[in-house]
Amino acid sequence: MAYTILIVEDEESIREMIAFSLEQAGFAVLEAGEGAAANNVIANVRPDLILLDWMLPGLSGVEIARRLKREQMTADIPIIMLTARGEEDERLRGFDAGADDYITKPFSTRELVARIKAVLRRTSGMGDDTVSIGGLVLDKDNYRVSIDGKPLELGPTEFKLLSFFMTHPERVYSRTQLLDRVWGSNVYVEERTVDVHIRRLRKALEAVQRDDLIQTVRGAGYRFSASV
Repeated sequence: MAYTILIVEDEESIREMIAFSLEQAGFAVLEAGEGAAANNVIANVRPDLILLDWMLPGLSGVEIARRLKREQMTADIPIIMLTARGEEDERLRGFDAGADDYITKPFSTRELVARIKAVLRRTSGMGDDTVSIGGLVLDKDNYRVSIDGKPLELGPTEFKLLSFFMTHPERVYSRTQLLDRVWGSNVYVEERTVDVHIRRLRKALEAVQRDDLIQTVRGAGYRFSASV
């Protein structure tokens, strides 16, 4: 059964472009141009995820997100904010309102689809045991990784690092963020430890000619991307 995505976006051209891309990716799509219309849609068909524009006529996307998260019937519906605001304090406002992720305009439809799949994996159990991106398959339960059907040998930390990257694709993470999310906030290790394990992971991927999956973003950190 296809996952149903509700797009709440007042610019019709953008909404239609997103709807077309999601339908091509196999999702069922619902559309609304503002908050009241979105509420009417949700009352009739419960979506599996909501793409919510920050700037909407009437209530803002942030206020709509807060209201959805306060209501018992809608509190567990994941929300991705669509925003032209890239500043950290604005992103934090979105997360404080209950957003599960955000994507800054302009964005590629490939990145948007990857973000949607990643959020659905985290929140609804979609592909909970197995993650597959760009020919790379990671089986969490059986602790196995393969690419194009060929097994890939990884150490325990590299496996955890790859698992995190594959469930959070197309986003840049600093060394500090990776330490917190992969090693844990209660574990003290130096930031350069991240570089060591990134090199080991790349070396393993290099053996199957896919070390390009892990990208260095100068001055920012690292990103996992299959869109190269």
